[in-house]
Amino acid sequence: MTTDNTHVGDWLNAAIEQAEMSWHQGGIPIGSVLADASTGEIVSRGHNERVQKGDPTAHAEVACIRSAGRRRDWQSLTLVSTLSPCSMCSGTAVLFKIPHVIVGENMSFQGAEQWMIDHGIKLTILNDPRCIALMERLLCEKPDLWAEDIGQ
Repeated sequence: MTTDNTHVGDWLNAAIEQAEMSWHQGGIPIGSVLADASTGEIVSRGHNERVQKGDPTAHAEVACIRSAGRRRDWQSLTLVSTLSPCSMCSGTAVLFKIPHVIVGENMSFQGAEQWMIDHGIKLTILNDPRCIALMERLLCEKPDLWAEDIGQ
């Protein structure tokens, strides 16, 4: 599995669009895309819908993977998320043997990164200023919502 770095920016832009969509719907600004590492094609998109659906498992990465449907090519895909994936989302990536996870930022929350690495996932941390700003906005404007999302 190789990732053509020319596509990473497009993938992150698409994940940020998903995060903004969630925010405008009154939800948590986290977005995710699943892309074919060899072609660069985005095969699915998702955003955090926990607030919108009242579903505590509707995190961006899970929504994105769910949107991808039944497939047999998980090992050729790259998961991109605007925020470091939590334990549940990391577990989903490990379960489907997604070989590469790209994280927009892990400064406001560091998920199960070492666990993913221990299970053979290549992790790329970007700490993109736009992703950091998304979470700073959430923490500033809706701190209770963020606390609820991470179980505090």
